Amino acid sequence: MLGSLLRLAAGVMVTLVMAVVALATIPFDRTGRLYHGVCRLWSKTSLRVCGVRVRVTGTEHLVPGRSYIYVSNHASMFDIPVVAAGIPDDIRMVYKRELEKVPLFGWGLRWSNYIGIDRGSSAEARRSLDEAVEKIRGGASVLLFGEGTRTEDGKLQPFKRGAFHLAVRSGVPVVPLTINGTYSIVPKHSLRIRPGTVDLVLSPPIPTASLEGKNGERTLMEHVRAAIAAQYRDQ
Repeated sequence: MLGSLLRLAAGVMVTLVMAVVALATIPFDRTGRLYHGVCRLWSKTSLRVCGVRVRVTGTEHLVPGRSYIYVSNHASMFDIPVVAAGIPDDIRMVYKRELEKVPLFGWGLRWSNYIGIDRGSSAEARRSLDEAVEKIRGGASVLLFGEGTRTEDGKLQPFKRGAFHLAVRSGVPVVPLTINGTYSIVPKHSLRIRPGTVDLVLSPPIPTASLEGKNGERTLMEHVRAAIAAQYRDQ
């Protein structure tokens, strides 16, 4: 327990320091690339101080300079630093807008080029997806969690259509991401951090240019979930 508390304290300190640095970059770089660079540094440092090692496979499937929509399972609050640290891409995170209330960390999210979604308002959610489409067309990649929220029991949950609606609208390939190991490090409703190894698996991109409408979204959702399920380990 003492070790867990020390890791938590170290993680909080790193987050606070990096949040200040990230905020400082915003007036100088509205593209968001510098901000995401700080996010990657925060991710790698946080993982290191918390004793979390990441093994990444499948990056050879990515074409440098191409935009993607990354769709991942969601098991822990460590999923975001794992993805940010593990994928060498200029990614825009999609986050729940409630996080903007967190001092410093949330302020950085609010003024960044990341994309906040108000899950309690369908109109706001649609506007957020419109914003994501514009960022993708501007050359950025986007990360979304297919389940919409963290798993309660370590098992892969049903997927929601939001990520796939965005993918069909934007027409860029979807990269299924499978994260194994974060649930045992910090499960939902817990702040106890256990060191360990996480596997991040990138499956080959799935093209979306020929897909249309709700049927296309459902087909894409099924294919992406199947790709993730094939690599997933119940945690």
